[in-house]
Amino acid sequence: MRLLLSVILAAASLGFAIAAVAQSTTPSVPVNPAPAVPVAGGKRFACQAASQGFKGQEQKDQMQLCMAQARLDCLKQAIDQKIIGPQRRDFIKNCVQDVPE
Repeated sequence: MRLLLSVILAAASLGFAIAAVAQSTTPSVPVNPAPAVPVAGGKRFACQAASQGFKGQEQKDQMQLCMAQARLDCLKQAIDQKIIGPQRRDFIKNCVQDVPE
């Protein structure tokens, strides 16, 4: 069970690292005064689906790890879009919860 969790986490980390490198190689991002819209991706749903194979505390731990990574991804998105202040907090909350605006 631990080996499976390690493999899943390693694969997810590799995927996020590749995405981060791909995003970091782009030129500077222009400031956009329009309201930010999070990218729809079903982050909470994806985390629930990923933790379905586990039971008990392992399921809770997997869900917490996945949601923490989703929050981090949303924060990176907000930083890339130059969102600051209270708008950043709202953006991250909506991004993680996948609430359409």
